[in-house]
Amino acid sequence: MSGGEIAALTPEGPGHQFVFYGDACSGVPAAPHEASFAATNAVLRRLSPGPEFIVFAGDEIVGLTADEAALRAQWRHWLDVEMAWLDRDATPLYHATSNHATWDAMSERVFAETLAHLPRNGPPGQEGLSFFVRRGDLLMVFANTCWSGLGGEGHVECEWLAATLQRHADARHKLVVGHHPVWPVNGFSGARQREIAPEHGRPFWRVLVENGVLAYLCGHILAFDVQVHDGVLQLLSAGAGTAHRMPEGAEYLHCVQAALDDDGLRYQVLDQAGRAREGLSWPPRLAPSAAGPAETLLSAWSPGPARAPLWIGLAGPGRRLPAVLAPEPGRSPHYWLGPELAAGAPFDLQLALHAEMGPGGIMWRAGDGAPWSSLAAASPWGAERLGPLDRWAIGHGQAGPGDRPFRGEGLSISMFQALG
Repeated sequence: MSGGEIAALTPEGPGHQFVFYGDACSGVPAAPHEASFAATNAVLRRLSPGPEFIVFAGDEIVGLTADEAALRAQWRHWLDVEMAWLDRDATPLYHATSNHATWDAMSERVFAETLAHLPRNGPPGQEGLSFFVRRGDLLMVFANTCWSGLGGEGHVECEWLAATLQRHADARHKLVVGHHPVWPVNGFSGARQREIAPEHGRPFWRVLVENGVLAYLCGHILAFDVQVHDGVLQLLSAGAGTAHRMPEGAEYLHCVQAALDDDGLRYQVLDQAGRAREGLSWPPRLAPSAAGPAETLLSAWSPGPARAPLWIGLAGPGRRLPAVLAPEPGRSPHYWLGPELAAGAPFDLQLALHAEMGPGGIMWRAGDGAPWSSLAAASPWGAERLGPLDRWAIGHGQAGPGDRPFRGEGLSISMFQALG
């Protein structure tokens, strides 16, 4: 082992520190992948402190042989030679099934027998193939994405997964591990062979979302990739040693070192030189949207230094629609509050200012034919106090540092005078 220590990310307070990687396709003495896998492991061994446990997302061995004796020999070489450096009693090693290791009933049986340390708490017929591990406040569920009893590669069951997540709803951190991604990576798409078939994958993902899973850890596509869908990360690591099909210049052999704590998940992706090439802290820490600038829909004013007497826009974390009236210079404005408009979603509404209705005369409705509703206010007066306004602007206010332009697209406003 060469090179100095690599500082591992560690929890800030109670938590967990681990390594996640996959896709070595090794197990054959003196084959090319043995050397590349050893180089990745050399980086892992430099971590200080070392990981509490390791998650391997499948394809440990090249597999795919009908010769059971040869398959068992690959596993023995991988465990007893290539991973001999790891004290598996001190640092547990958890495995996901995969297309190179468990492609039929025989290889599934060899997997379960060879990796006899894995829990036997999975669904009927998948003992030792699907399982869960509870480490204090961390739940890890290992899903079998290629069970022969369900159709093979790219298939996964959801009922046991949902029941397990619900039974351990008290777990602060929930991770699900499988070999195949749910969402296509790097443009490589193909139901069942490259990602889980949609008729299985979409319900599978829905289970993750509904049960508060933080991340789905997977492999299979030779890359490092992270995506988020409905708040759940798809974290893919398939760079343990299979180099010959990895896109040159775009991807690199690697392992992922991660920490979990009360703030969420942090990770660093280490290449074979021990450099941190990518990293993330999730969920991101952003300032509340209320602290961001408001956005103008419509503004009107007259020449002079006074603030605009009429401003209508979007503001606050819920993108609420306020109307602000400041008819008297130097006096505090009055506010009328309308509906919340979903961030990023299109909207179409109508707003009316009726000078003979007092404070209730500032109204909105969802469109033609919909009932009007007065905006909420705490003012004793309304639009009747507005005098003539010389300048009107759509999507921005008065020029200067106080301008709050609309940041969306396609804003269109039509103004009409009521006939009666």
